[in-house]
Amino acid sequence: MVYFLIDIVATLIRILQFMMFARAIFSWFPQMQNSSIAEFLYMVTEPVIMPVRGLLNRIPSIRMMPIDLAFFCTFILLEFIQLMLYNLY
Repeated sequence: MVYFLIDIVATLIRILQFMMFARAIFSWFPQMQNSSIAEFLYMVTEPVIMPVRGLLNRIPSIRMMPIDLAFFCTFILLEFIQLMLYNLY
């Protein structure tokens, strides 16, 4: 039963990472940013990214960077959580 729950959580994390990747790709195309798919991706992924962004905004030098490091850090954090779940086996 525990392994089943670990698989479900790991799969949900993988889906969230896929959505984050899709959101990043959509951000490259201005005509796609106002689509309903892009709005859905933003609605699903932003609550996960927002706490990391809040932490990183406390560092002035990171706040002025042209790259969204919160997005990258969240992606890596999700990967780390997934790795930890798989190590529970």
